[in-house]
Amino acid sequence: MADIFKALADPTRREILLMVAEKPTNINTLVDHFEMSRPAISKHVKLLEASALLNIQTGATDTRQRICHIQLEALKEVEDYMEQLERFWKKRMDRLGEFLDNQSD
Repeated sequence: MADIFKALADPTRREILLMVAEKPTNINTLVDHFEMSRPAISKHVKLLEASALLNIQTGATDTRQRICHIQLEALKEVEDYMEQLERFWKKRMDRLGEFLDNQSD
């Protein structure tokens, strides 16, 4: 899960994920969208792929094209973790509320 958080920590990678979530996108389109070099975008894409957030496939008509597809399954682990944190903090806040209520009595 650390790889996923590392991947999500960068705003460029988060934007890439949002673009690819809307529709599968080729690397050239990503390069055109950002003011970065192709190697820089490729580095971001490779990290997202290594984190299992993206899957890269070759184009159906042009095998030189690399198409990015989002892999939302990898985010399930993050979602589960965030739900655990939410339950933990809700319980703590409820206890704090009870404590404060008892202090005013």
